[in-house]
Amino acid sequence: QVQLVESGGGLVQAGGSLRLSCAASGSIFSINAMGWYRQAPGKQRELVAGITSGGASNYADSVKGRFTISRDNAKNTVYLQMNSLQPEDTAVYYCNANIRQSSNIVMHYWGKGTLVTVSS
Repeated sequence: QVQLVESGGGLVQAGGSLRLSCAASGSIFSINAMGWYRQAPGKQRELVAGITSGGASNYADSVKGRFTISRDNAKNTVYLQMNSLQPEDTAVYYCNANIRQSSNIVMHYWGKGTLVTVSS
């Protein structure tokens, strides 16, 4: 009943910027937390940034100072502004959300991912 759809990925040169978006739709009472993960070839999926319903955020050390996570509760959307991109940022980026669908149902959802490729 809930779907997460990412957008904004693509090819960018080192030093460039991209903004990823993830919109949740379906039977949503509220979204408790949202985040962005990434998985590069040969590596495990890792947390890039997370944001609570109140707007508190946290980041992986590798992206601090370069990436900014934000959310628009009215649109059920989370964003990831990525600046000063480097080749090591190349990965598939996945949206994640903990969504309350009713008073007693909370479920964990993943998007299908969007590819970010940074050329040197």
